[in-house]
Order: sequence, then structure tokens, then C-alpha cells
Amino acid sequence: MRLTTKGRFAVTAMLDLALNEADKKGVVKPVTLAGISERQDISLSYLEQLFSRLRRQGLVSSVRGPGGGYCLAKARPEISVSAIIAAVDEQVDATQCGGKEDCHGAEGRCMTHDLWASLNDKIIDYLSGISLADMVNMQKGEGLTKVSFAPNINSKNVINKQDIIING
Repeated sequence: MRLTTKGRFAVTAMLDLALNEADKKGVVKPVTLAGISERQDISLSYLEQLFSRLRRQGLVSSVRGPGGGYCLAKARPEISVSAIIAAVDEQVDATQCGGKEDCHGAEGRCMTHDLWASLNDKIIDYLSGISLADMVNMQKGEGLTKVSFAPNINSKNVINKQDIIING
């Protein structure tokens, strides 16, 4: 399973936007895609495609004209990493069949389908639990700094949600 460039770039660009939309006095100002492109080394045309999708999903708003650009359309704590990834039509899926349960054609799903589907749920839960505010704090060296898994695994060798520890 792999998160593609589209999802990674969307998250990176949104983090850049969040970090750069306020000036030193705290006044919110639009951030240009050219600025994000330069800082993050992402193609401007690719950013235009991503931000078109992010805008349609209500995560960013655009400001036209001189001094225009993009601003967050919601508060940082309200925007999760999973929402950013979903907004650009990225799929986080570890199953071979894309969740259709037809890995083996007419024979149905593969023997490990439930394992990979469960992993999908864990990944989505994890990404849903991290907001843009958390990522900004991580970049500034505040708050959430490390996510690790507890070493205690139950007798069935299954990691439960309560075994995930977030250190801050």
C-alpha cells in the first residue's frame, strides 16, 4: 500500500498554506501557489489542479486579483489529514481489490482481505486524528511531536486503538 504523490503534495501544500497565511502580526493574508511551489518544489500547474479540488471540497478559499491567493476555509483544528487526502480523490487502500472484494474474480475475495481492510480502517482513523493544527504545531516544535505504537500486543497479536500512544 502506498500513498501517491497527489496525497503527499496536497498535505504538504496545505501545511505550507497554514504556516504562511498569517503575517508576523497575525493578520491573515492569501498565500500564492507560486510561493508554495517555490518553497516546496512542487509544480505550479500541479498545485493549481490540487487547489481546485481542495476549493471544491471547502478546505480552501481563493482570493482573486493583486495580492490574491488562497486561504484556509476552515479553522486548522477542523481540517484533518484524511480530509485533505480525500479532497484530492486519493485512495488509501491496502487491499488488492480496492475494497470490492473481488480479488479472485468470480471466486470472491482473497483470504487476507479482512486483514488489509482492517489496516485501511486503522490508517484512516490515524489520519483522521491528526489535524492541520497538529501539523503546524509539529513544525513549530510544539504539541504533538511523536506518534508511536505501544509494545504490548494482546494474545491474538492484534494492536488495538488503545495501544496507539501519542507523545506530546
